[in-house]
Amino acid sequence: MTYNEYLNEAIQLLSKLIEIPSVSRSENKAADLLESVISSYGFQTKRYGNNILTEPTHYDTGRPTILLNAHIDTVKPVSSWSLNPFSPVIKEGKLYGLGANDCGGGLVSLLQTYRILSCREQHYNLLFLASAEEEVSGCNGISSVIPFLPHVDVAIVGEPTSMQPAVAEKGLMVLDIVSHGKSGHAAREEGVNAIYEALEDIEWIKTYKFDKVSEFLGPVKMQLTMISSGTQHNVVPDKCEMVVDVRSNELYSNKEIYDIISHKLKSEVKARSFRLGSSRIDMSHPLVSKCLSMNMTPFGSPTLSDQALMPFPSLKIGPGNSSRSHSADEYIKITEIHDAINTYVSLLDNIKIT
Repeated sequence: MTYNEYLNEAIQLLSKLIEIPSVSRSENKAADLLESVISSYGFQTKRYGNNILTEPTHYDTGRPTILLNAHIDTVKPVSSWSLNPFSPVIKEGKLYGLGANDCGGGLVSLLQTYRILSCREQHYNLLFLASAEEEVSGCNGISSVIPFLPHVDVAIVGEPTSMQPAVAEKGLMVLDIVSHGKSGHAAREEGVNAIYEALEDIEWIKTYKFDKVSEFLGPVKMQLTMISSGTQHNVVPDKCEMVVDVRSNELYSNKEIYDIISHKLKSEVKARSFRLGSSRIDMSHPLVSKCLSMNMTPFGSPTLSDQALMPFPSLKIGPGNSSRSHSADEYIKITEIHDAINTYVSLLDNIKIT
């Protein structure tokens, strides 16, 4: 097959995927399609829930392994779409549809790359994984598949980065913070106002600066995003509940950040999870070195992906632009898919990663 034929099949597959609603935790029909298409390419698949894994027929345990990964789920369409988000349309070289950019373009580009590279002798084993529940970091997504994978040395994650290598990615931790007071009658100035009790902690969250600043990701950032208190106007509130969004860099674990915050605040602090940590691949890694030789520009990504759940090194690079993700009238350029397939093949063909 020619590269144009691979490109055409990528566009046809992405168009079919757009037609199938695949909001997180409802990807079964999209997974059915992918499973059928990959089988029609002559590859065997393994299915774990709505995650589709493809691995070589002859897996060589003496060779390193590269994993190609992208997700099949989407967010819910916003109300401001001017087009039907589930009706793919190509206009002026752009394919419009929900999930086209995030991250259908990366998904179909990596799949065609897998086909091309599988026809050539390589120094490594190559896996392809289409994962579910990425947009919600769900327990039935990639984390449910990782225990069944062979040893993986490095992963390529096909999120939209304009085909520039994201060598680091911020993590996420959500904190539930509760300030306690004592209820009383507002007119009599009785009780202890939980909102007032929280003010000092709110100011600390607003102004505190973490010491360690990442070269690619910058500082750890905290943002108070939700606050709730009180039952009615004449009752002094005895509880003030807050939610804080924390974006970590790779110089701290989420647990370390939690320990700092919980030590500094007088309010009660609980983390919903520590599992979505920051990640970074070593700049001396052969994949990064190859990217640099191809005149790519490494950067740090502020957006979360399945990288956060990978226990092995990973590099995020894919077609499309992150600014289009989760937006109305989302699109991917046909040229971006074309360039992605060519770039992936140039990056990975005959590379030695050990």
